[in-house]
Amino acid sequence: MLGNTLVGRYQIISNLGGGGFGETFVAYDTHLPGSPKCVVKKLKPQANDPTTLQTARRLFDTEAQVLYRLGIHERIPQLLAYFEENQEFYLVQEYIYGHDLNEEIKPGQPISENQAISLLKEILEILEFVHQQKVIHRDINPRNILRDDKDGKLVLIDFGAVKQITTQVVSAGNQTQITVAIGTPGYIPGEQAQGEPRYSSDIYALGIMCITALTGLSPEELEKDDDTNEIIWQQYAQVTPQLASILDKMVRYDFRVRYASATQALEALEILNKPSVSNTMVLNVAPYSQTFKPPKKIQFKKIIYKALMAVLLTGMGATASIFIINSINSANAGDLYKKANTFYELQRYEDALDNYKQAIEIKPEYAQAWNGQAKALYELNSHQEALSAYDKAIEIEPNYQESWRGRGFVLNKLKRYQEAIYSFDKALKLKPESPKVLNARGKALSNLKRYDEAIQSYDKAVEIQPEYDQAWYNKAWVLYNLKRYKDALATYEQVIRLKPNNERAWYNSGNALVNLNRQRDALKAYSKAVQYKPSFYQAWLSRGNILITLRRYPEAFESFREVLKYQPNNFDALYSQGWALHQMQRYEQAVASYDKAIAQRRSNYKVWYSRGNSLYNLQKYPEALSAYNRAIRYKKDHSQSWYSKGNTLFNLGKDKQALAAYNTAIKYNPDYREAIKARKNIEELLEDKEKEKQKEQQEEGKEQEEDKDKKSRFWNFLRR
Repeated sequence: MLGNTLVGRYQIISNLGGGGFGETFVAYDTHLPGSPKCVVKKLKPQANDPTTLQTARRLFDTEAQVLYRLGIHERIPQLLAYFEENQEFYLVQEYIYGHDLNEEIKPGQPISENQAISLLKEILEILEFVHQQKVIHRDINPRNILRDDKDGKLVLIDFGAVKQITTQVVSAGNQTQITVAIGTPGYIPGEQAQGEPRYSSDIYALGIMCITALTGLSPEELEKDDDTNEIIWQQYAQVTPQLASILDKMVRYDFRVRYASATQALEALEILNKPSVSNTMVLNVAPYSQTFKPPKKIQFKKIIYKALMAVLLTGMGATASIFIINSINSANAGDLYKKANTFYELQRYEDALDNYKQAIEIKPEYAQAWNGQAKALYELNSHQEALSAYDKAIEIEPNYQESWRGRGFVLNKLKRYQEAIYSFDKALKLKPESPKVLNARGKALSNLKRYDEAIQSYDKAVEIQPEYDQAWYNKAWVLYNLKRYKDALATYEQVIRLKPNNERAWYNSGNALVNLNRQRDALKAYSKAVQYKPSFYQAWLSRGNILITLRRYPEAFESFREVLKYQPNNFDALYSQGWALHQMQRYEQAVASYDKAIAQRRSNYKVWYSRGNSLYNLQKYPEALSAYNRAIRYKKDHSQSWYSKGNTLFNLGKDKQALAAYNTAIKYNPDYREAIKARKNIEELLEDKEKEKQKEQQEEGKEQEEDKDKKSRFWNFLRR
């Protein structure tokens, strides 16, 4: 391509990069004065059959028009031209002199909170315009955000929608199919990976980018909660709770609880930048003059005035006064409740709790405020207090479904499973179509080992909400525990269809495959698990063990190294790494690995036994003997240790002790062929030695007789 001129106008001068979606070049526009630089994107469809090309052509035209419309924004490159040449599609865009954010967001170099807020605000303002145009970017990441050299502002490039042109093919039934997920690994949320991006998908990707910038970690290094799949990151960053709550909401696993668009996220960011007001509500509204509109204050005062006049005129006295104060308090309680809900949504649970409590102080029978207080307490891990608050809400409103539901969740946390089931049943009676309640009920039943009932509860949950991956996952877990491995595998596969990047589902499907003796398939499953979560050390460990079974020892060794990267003192990894090294005949390194394992579990007989084997192969027999003795100390009936001890003693020339060791090995394992054979050999050897000894003794006796006879003849001669 370099040096070529496209459509007689755009002279290619350099390559900016490429990938599965196409290539990007810098070119001169030779038809304009000074031949200014521009960016040329070459997009090549995956198939060139007429039907696919026709679909691609239509899609290309549509998306080019979208890009042209977006290019009116000063922070998005302008589309200059688009054309087709040799069944390949080209976009020509404005060239931006600058650098991408990969030069600013670097691993191990966290940015400050102020920098992160500035970054967020600037990108959200661009995204707000994009979303208003009914467009989803789909590929927000540092590489696709440039810092313009001329003014230092950010520019958003490389919209993912255009990439559909290169990823779609048309099936035999004329159905358009997307063959590759659009986006950058680490920044793609689940719904986008499944081909259903939303505006909140862009919010997720931007949140991930800001979290990596604040922590100095790459997206692959970010941990996820095993149960909720939410990202765990705050301990790695210097960040205020307020910004942390906004970022947490941006990257929530469930797109339904994220900010729905850039506008909503911007509004939350604006609240963050505003000074907070007092949480105390009083009847004198003057301090809130900047918050409430004057007309409302006048109406409020008029109500008080008219009510007081009514008291004076009718002589109703104290009863009417109480009515008036209750009306005022009720209004304030409602405001506090709404304010608490806002704090709760921002995950500022302490502030939410404080406002719920104030609402209750004003209006003690406020069931919704009691319910809100319980929810905040639950998030703050004050489960017993949350239970009391839910009980109070139910006491006020016996048919309060949300409180029965929340009460069940709290009781699950408190491991009071039978009571939890009762609460869930109450909630389901009030609202039967509640998949999350059915799922939680299933978990309670599982914990009581009432597995058949648990499966029924999970089945009802997925019947109502077929895409509910957590319920499918929990059902699979129950089936696995029932040793119904085929059923468990089929259910984990359903989870993976719904959420391809669920590393836990891949891992557990691997476990099911191991139990079905499908070792190679299990290896693939474990490999998928670590692909989606590189820090998933349990999956690395299982992968290594499978590789040992398959006798692929160097690969197994590398898997165990990955485990030790995240858990340096993991006994199983150290032990198995030693085993792999032994099989690779790297005995010295094997001993070193076993020594590290022993430091973690000194009384484990297997590691002592294996250490002895490596030392034996190094012909370090005294040290090997010591290791076997330690193994026997911790497991007296371990026949292999006795057998190996016998071999070591034999090499040390201690045949009778070796025979005793072999006999002990056979005592604990009468069918131990190697030990039986070794015993027979050493018995024969000892027998031969005994015969040799007897022969030597006989010859020695014969020599003594001959000497005696010679002496006798000599003395007889002298007597003559």
